[in-house]
Amino acid sequence: MIDFLAGLEPQYLLIGCTVLGGLLAMPLAIFAIRRFTDLRFLSGSVLMLLSALIVSLGVIVALAAASLRTYHRLTHEQEAARVAMRQIAPKHYALSVQPVGGRAQSYEILGDEWQIDARLLKWRPIATIAGFDTVYRLERLSGRYSDLNEERTAKRTVHGLAERAPVDFWLFLRRYNDYLPFGDALYGSAAFVPMAEGAEYGVTVSSTGLVVRPLNDAARKAVGAWK
Repeated sequence: MIDFLAGLEPQYLLIGCTVLGGLLAMPLAIFAIRRFTDLRFLSGSVLMLLSALIVSLGVIVALAAASLRTYHRLTHEQEAARVAMRQIAPKHYALSVQPVGGRAQSYEILGDEWQIDARLLKWRPIATIAGFDTVYRLERLSGRYSDLNEERTAKRTVHGLAERAPVDFWLFLRRYNDYLPFGDALYGSAAFVPMAEGAEYGVTVSSTGLVVRPLNDAARKAVGAWK
């Protein structure tokens, strides 16, 4: 289901679901007009209200689908991204983030360590039966200083990694989780790991969160000295 949504452009989702809602609502609207012409205003008003409700539900479904399109399907622990870095100045690095299936983006990070965060949507059985798998979206890249005083006073850097969606379905599900029985909106963060010249890391994601592993000697040396 998520793979199908990922292959569609947001405008097509919006138009398609709205048109479908309109087609379903059309018979009700026709019956409502007939009731009005027969001066049966109460039943006509009810039918017109129902038709408007169906069209509105179509638009809501389209917006939710457009939001889900920004997420990636997750069926097991898998690689989400690779991160390579070079030092620009002391405590100042350029990080290249290469998501799986996406293009690399470069971000400048201040500090001694870096962290990557992701959003997870875990579906409950009622949605799993309908074909929805757990999905994730890389959300944020940030830096941190090892020294507590620097962390309090020095300049911080945080970058967004996600494509913006028309409606934030994850936030909606998280806010009204007690009333929506089909999924859980979770936030996953990998532990902060050290930055070093030439270091490369792999980021894997599972239903429990993110894990960062060193991929080359520079990263392994930085992690070993940091621990």
